[in-house]
Amino acid sequence: MDFGIIFANVGAYVQPENAVIIGQAAEACGFESVWTVEHPIVPKGYVSEYPYSKDGRMPGDERAPIPDPLAWLTWVGAHTTRLRLATGVLILPQRNPGILAKECATIDLLTGGRLILGIGVGWLHEEFDALGMGWDDRAARTDDDVAALRALWEQETSTHRGSHNNFAEVYSFPKPVNGTIPIVVGGHSKPAARRAGRLGDGFFPADPRTLPELIPVLRAAAVEAGRDPDAIEITTGGMPTLDSLKQLADLGVTRFVVPPLSHDPAALPGALEAFAEQFIGRV
Repeated sequence: MDFGIIFANVGAYVQPENAVIIGQAAEACGFESVWTVEHPIVPKGYVSEYPYSKDGRMPGDERAPIPDPLAWLTWVGAHTTRLRLATGVLILPQRNPGILAKECATIDLLTGGRLILGIGVGWLHEEFDALGMGWDDRAARTDDDVAALRALWEQETSTHRGSHNNFAEVYSFPKPVNGTIPIVVGGHSKPAARRAGRLGDGFFPADPRTLPELIPVLRAAAVEAGRDPDAIEITTGGMPTLDSLKQLADLGVTRFVVPPLSHDPAALPGALEAFAEQFIGRV
Protein backbone atom coordinates (compact mmCIF):
# COMPACT_ATOMS: atom_id res chain seq x y z
CA MET A 1 0.00 0.00 0.00
CA ASP A 2 1.17 3.52 -0.83
CA PHE A 3 0.80 6.43 1.56
CA GLY A 4 0.10 10.09 0.90
CA ILE A 5 -0.59 13.35 2.68
CA ILE A 6 -3.95 15.09 2.17
CA PHE A 7 -4.72 18.79 2.87
CA ALA A 8 -1.07 19.40 2.08
CA ASN A 9 -1.52 22.94 0.75
CA VAL A 10 -3.34 24.60 3.65
CA GLY A 11 -2.50 25.87 7.13
CA ALA A 12 1.18 26.51 7.70
CA TYR A 13 2.03 24.80 4.41
CA VAL A 14 0.57 27.63 2.36
CA GLN A 15 3.89 29.43 2.80
CA PRO A 16 6.52 28.62 0.16
CA GLU A 17 9.27 27.59 2.56
CA ASN A 18 6.88 25.32 4.45
CA ALA A 19 5.54 23.80 1.24
CA VAL A 20 9.10 22.74 0.48
CA ILE A 21 9.41 21.24 3.97
CA ILE A 22 6.29 19.09 3.64
CA GLY A 23 7.22 17.93 0.16
CA GLN A 24 10.82 17.05 0.95
CA ALA A 25 9.98 15.46 4.31
CA ALA A 26 7.24 13.34 2.74
CA GLU A 27 9.59 12.15 0.02
CA ALA A 28 12.42 11.41 2.47
CA CYS A 29 10.10 9.37 4.71
CA GLY A 30 8.75 7.18 1.92
CA PHE A 31 5.38 8.81 1.29
CA GLU A 32 4.30 8.32 -2.30
CA SER A 33 2.23 11.48 -2.82
CA VAL A 34 0.89 14.79 -1.56
CA TRP A 35 -2.74 15.81 -2.19
CA THR A 36 -4.12 19.34 -2.40
CA VAL A 37 -7.57 20.82 -1.87
CA GLU A 38 -9.09 23.78 -3.68
CA HIS A 39 -11.74 26.45 -3.65
CA PRO A 40 -11.13 29.33 -6.07
CA ILE A 41 -13.37 31.49 -3.90
CA VAL A 42 -15.32 30.97 -0.66
CA PRO A 43 -18.51 33.05 -0.45
CA LYS A 44 -18.95 34.74 2.91
CA GLY A 45 -21.61 33.08 5.07
CA TYR A 46 -22.21 30.17 2.68
CA VAL A 47 -25.08 27.85 3.64
CA SER A 48 -24.23 24.83 1.49
CA GLU A 49 -23.34 21.85 3.66
CA TYR A 50 -19.74 20.65 3.56
CA PRO A 51 -20.16 16.87 3.19
CA TYR A 52 -17.14 15.82 5.26
CA SER A 53 -17.98 17.27 8.69
CA LYS A 54 -20.80 16.84 11.17
CA ASP A 55 -21.56 20.56 11.34
CA GLY A 56 -21.59 21.08 7.57
CA ARG A 57 -18.77 23.62 7.67
CA MET A 58 -15.30 23.47 6.20
CA PRO A 59 -12.53 23.34 8.79
CA GLY A 60 -11.07 26.71 9.72
CA ASP A 61 -11.92 30.28 8.86
CA GLU A 62 -13.66 31.20 5.61
CA ARG A 63 -10.76 33.58 4.96
CA ALA A 64 -8.05 30.94 5.38
CA PRO A 65 -5.78 30.88 2.31
CA ILE A 66 -6.25 28.00 -0.13
CA PRO A 67 -3.53 28.27 -2.80
CA ASP A 68 -4.28 27.18 -6.34
CA PRO A 69 -3.52 23.45 -6.27
CA LEU A 70 -1.70 23.26 -9.59
CA ALA A 71 0.59 26.19 -8.83
CA TRP A 72 1.34 24.84 -5.34
CA LEU A 73 2.10 21.37 -6.69
CA THR A 74 4.42 22.81 -9.32
CA TRP A 75 6.41 24.56 -6.58
CA VAL A 76 6.65 21.37 -4.52
CA GLY A 77 7.50 19.36 -7.63
CA ALA A 78 10.42 21.67 -8.34
CA HIS A 79 11.86 20.83 -4.91
CA THR A 80 11.34 17.03 -5.02
CA THR A 81 12.28 14.26 -7.41
CA ARG A 82 10.02 11.24 -6.83
CA LEU A 83 6.99 12.47 -4.89
CA ARG A 84 3.74 12.21 -6.83
CA LEU A 85 1.73 15.42 -7.03
CA ALA A 86 -2.04 15.06 -6.74
CA THR A 87 -5.10 17.25 -6.59
CA GLY A 88 -7.46 15.90 -3.99
CA VAL A 89 -9.66 17.25 -5.40
CA LEU A 90 -9.82 19.84 -8.16
CA ILE A 91 -13.37 21.01 -8.92
CA LEU A 92 -13.47 19.96 -12.55
CA PRO A 93 -16.72 21.59 -13.78
CA GLN A 94 -15.34 25.00 -12.77
CA ARG A 95 -12.44 24.64 -15.24
CA ASN A 96 -12.14 24.98 -19.01
CA PRO A 97 -10.83 21.57 -20.12
CA GLY A 98 -8.77 22.99 -22.98
CA ILE A 99 -6.85 25.26 -20.65
CA LEU A 100 -6.68 22.65 -17.88
CA ALA A 101 -5.30 20.02 -20.25
CA LYS A 102 -2.44 22.34 -21.18
CA GLU A 103 -1.74 23.29 -17.55
CA CYS A 104 -1.68 19.68 -16.40
CA ALA A 105 0.45 18.42 -19.29
CA THR A 106 2.95 21.22 -18.68
CA ILE A 107 3.21 20.44 -14.96
CA ASP A 108 3.52 16.73 -15.75
CA LEU A 109 6.34 17.46 -18.18
CA LEU A 110 8.18 19.76 -15.78
CA THR A 111 7.97 17.21 -12.95
CA GLY A 112 8.83 14.07 -14.89
CA GLY A 113 5.36 12.54 -15.15
CA ARG A 114 4.35 12.83 -11.49
CA LEU A 115 0.94 14.53 -11.70
CA ILE A 116 -2.32 12.85 -10.61
CA LEU A 117 -5.54 14.73 -11.36
CA GLY A 118 -8.06 14.08 -8.61
CA ILE A 119 -11.44 15.55 -9.53
CA GLY A 120 -14.78 16.28 -7.92
CA VAL A 121 -18.09 17.79 -9.00
CA GLY A 122 -18.17 20.35 -6.18
CA TRP A 123 -20.49 20.90 -3.23
CA LEU A 124 -20.44 24.69 -2.65
CA HIS A 125 -23.43 26.02 -4.60
CA GLU A 126 -22.66 29.66 -3.79
CA GLU A 127 -19.17 29.28 -5.26
CA PHE A 128 -20.58 28.12 -8.59
CA ASP A 129 -23.01 31.06 -8.61
CA ALA A 130 -20.24 33.56 -7.87
CA LEU A 131 -18.09 32.12 -10.66
CA GLY A 132 -20.98 32.19 -13.12
CA MET A 133 -20.83 28.41 -13.54
CA GLY A 134 -23.85 26.13 -13.92
CA TRP A 135 -24.78 24.09 -10.87
CA ASP A 136 -27.45 21.70 -12.10
CA ASP A 137 -25.39 20.30 -14.98
CA ARG A 138 -22.09 20.00 -13.13
CA ALA A 139 -22.14 16.18 -13.05
CA ALA A 140 -22.76 15.88 -16.80
CA ARG A 141 -20.16 18.57 -17.43
CA THR A 142 -17.64 16.64 -15.33
CA ASP A 143 -18.15 13.46 -17.35
CA ASP A 144 -17.74 15.31 -20.63
CA ASP A 145 -14.71 17.24 -19.36
CA VAL A 146 -12.95 13.97 -18.53
CA ALA A 147 -13.46 12.77 -22.11
CA ALA A 148 -12.25 16.11 -23.46
CA LEU A 149 -9.11 16.05 -21.31
CA ARG A 150 -8.22 12.56 -22.44
CA ALA A 151 -8.73 13.50 -26.08
CA LEU A 152 -6.38 16.48 -25.70
CA TRP A 153 -3.74 14.42 -23.88
CA GLU A 154 -3.88 11.17 -25.82
CA GLN A 155 -4.66 12.10 -29.44
CA GLU A 156 -2.00 13.52 -31.73
CA THR A 157 -4.66 15.62 -33.44
CA SER A 158 -7.47 15.97 -30.94
CA THR A 159 -11.19 15.76 -31.66
CA HIS A 160 -14.04 15.54 -29.17
CA ARG A 161 -17.79 15.88 -29.70
CA GLY A 162 -19.62 15.95 -26.40
CA SER A 163 -22.49 17.40 -24.44
CA HIS A 164 -20.49 20.38 -23.19
CA ASN A 165 -17.23 20.44 -25.20
CA ASN A 166 -16.78 20.34 -28.94
CA PHE A 167 -13.56 20.67 -30.91
CA ALA A 168 -12.15 19.08 -34.03
CA GLU A 169 -8.58 18.57 -35.26
CA VAL A 170 -6.82 20.75 -32.71
CA TYR A 171 -3.29 20.47 -31.39
CA SER A 172 -2.49 20.54 -27.69
CA PHE A 173 1.18 20.20 -26.87
CA PRO A 174 3.14 19.25 -24.83
CA LYS A 175 1.63 15.87 -24.13
CA PRO A 176 1.92 14.22 -20.70
CA VAL A 177 5.13 12.28 -20.14
CA ASN A 178 3.43 8.88 -20.07
CA GLY A 179 0.86 9.67 -22.73
CA THR A 180 -1.89 10.63 -20.29
CA ILE A 181 -2.46 11.73 -16.69
CA PRO A 182 -4.27 9.49 -14.18
CA ILE A 183 -7.71 10.81 -13.22
CA VAL A 184 -8.95 9.93 -9.74
CA VAL A 185 -12.64 10.50 -8.98
CA GLY A 186 -13.31 11.86 -5.50
CA GLY A 187 -16.51 11.50 -3.51
CA HIS A 188 -18.25 9.12 -1.14
CA SER A 189 -21.59 8.72 -2.93
CA LYS A 190 -22.90 6.06 -5.27
CA PRO A 191 -22.87 8.48 -8.24
CA ALA A 192 -19.18 9.16 -7.56
CA ALA A 193 -18.50 5.41 -7.38
CA ARG A 194 -20.31 4.88 -10.68
CA ARG A 195 -18.37 7.75 -12.27
CA ALA A 196 -15.10 6.21 -11.09
CA GLY A 197 -16.14 2.85 -12.51
CA ARG A 198 -17.09 4.33 -15.88
CA LEU A 199 -14.34 6.90 -16.28
CA GLY A 200 -11.73 6.91 -13.54
CA ASP A 201 -8.24 5.55 -13.19
CA GLY A 202 -8.86 5.73 -9.45
CA PHE A 203 -11.53 6.34 -6.82
CA PHE A 204 -11.07 8.42 -3.66
CA PRO A 205 -13.82 8.20 -1.05
CA ALA A 206 -12.37 10.05 1.94
CA ASP A 207 -14.33 8.05 4.51
CA PRO A 208 -13.20 4.39 4.56
CA ARG A 209 -16.44 3.37 6.26
CA THR A 210 -18.23 3.85 2.93
CA LEU A 211 -16.04 1.40 1.04
CA PRO A 212 -17.99 -1.85 1.64
CA GLU A 213 -21.03 -0.21 0.08
CA LEU A 214 -19.28 1.72 -2.70
CA ILE A 215 -16.72 -0.75 -4.04
CA PRO A 216 -19.40 -3.12 -5.45
CA VAL A 217 -21.06 -0.10 -7.11
CA LEU A 218 -17.74 0.91 -8.68
CA ARG A 219 -17.00 -2.59 -9.89
CA ALA A 220 -20.45 -3.07 -11.41
CA ALA A 221 -20.19 0.25 -13.26
CA ALA A 222 -16.75 -0.69 -14.59
CA VAL A 223 -17.94 -4.04 -15.88
CA GLU A 224 -20.98 -2.42 -17.49
CA ALA A 225 -18.67 0.06 -19.24
CA GLY A 226 -16.44 -2.75 -20.49
CA ARG A 227 -13.57 -1.83 -18.17
CA ASP A 228 -11.43 -3.90 -15.81
CA PRO A 229 -12.50 -3.03 -12.25
CA ASP A 230 -9.20 -4.37 -10.86
CA ALA A 231 -7.33 -1.68 -12.80
CA ILE A 232 -9.02 1.14 -10.84
CA GLU A 233 -6.94 2.25 -7.85
CA ILE A 234 -8.72 2.94 -4.59
CA THR A 235 -7.55 5.66 -2.20
CA THR A 236 -8.96 6.50 1.21
CA GLY A 237 -7.72 8.15 4.36
CA GLY A 238 -7.90 9.03 8.02
CA MET A 239 -5.73 7.97 10.96
CA PRO A 240 -4.92 4.26 10.67
CA THR A 241 -3.98 1.26 12.73
CA LEU A 242 -2.12 -1.72 11.28
CA ASP A 243 -5.25 -3.82 11.61
CA SER A 244 -7.43 -1.24 9.85
CA LEU A 245 -4.90 -0.91 7.03
CA LYS A 246 -4.81 -4.67 6.53
CA GLN A 247 -8.60 -4.75 6.40
CA LEU A 248 -8.60 -1.96 3.82
CA ALA A 249 -5.97 -3.75 1.76
CA ASP A 250 -8.23 -6.80 1.74
CA LEU A 251 -11.00 -4.59 0.33
CA GLY A 252 -8.70 -3.47 -2.49
CA VAL A 253 -7.42 -0.14 -1.16
CA THR A 254 -4.08 0.70 -2.76
CA ARG A 255 -3.35 4.10 -1.18
CA PHE A 256 -4.00 5.60 2.26
CA VAL A 257 -3.68 9.32 2.93
CA VAL A 258 -3.27 11.12 6.24
CA PRO A 259 -3.45 14.83 7.07
CA PRO A 260 -0.22 16.66 7.92
CA LEU A 261 0.87 15.07 11.17
CA SER A 262 2.04 18.35 12.69
CA HIS A 263 0.86 21.93 12.26
CA ASP A 264 4.43 23.01 13.12
CA PRO A 265 6.66 22.69 10.03
CA ALA A 266 9.73 22.31 12.24
CA ALA A 267 8.22 19.25 13.92
CA LEU A 268 6.76 17.72 10.76
CA PRO A 269 9.79 15.73 9.54
CA GLY A 270 10.01 13.92 12.87
CA ALA A 271 6.28 13.20 12.89
CA LEU A 272 6.39 11.79 9.37
CA GLU A 273 9.43 9.68 10.19
CA ALA A 274 7.66 8.19 13.20
CA PHE A 275 4.60 7.40 11.08
CA ALA A 276 6.76 5.81 8.41
CA GLU A 277 8.48 3.56 10.95
CA GLN A 278 5.12 2.42 12.27
CA PHE A 279 3.22 1.91 9.03
CA ILE A 280 5.03 2.33 5.71
CA GLY A 281 6.26 -0.96 4.34
CA ARG A 282 4.31 -2.97 6.90
CA VAL A 283 1.09 -3.38 4.90
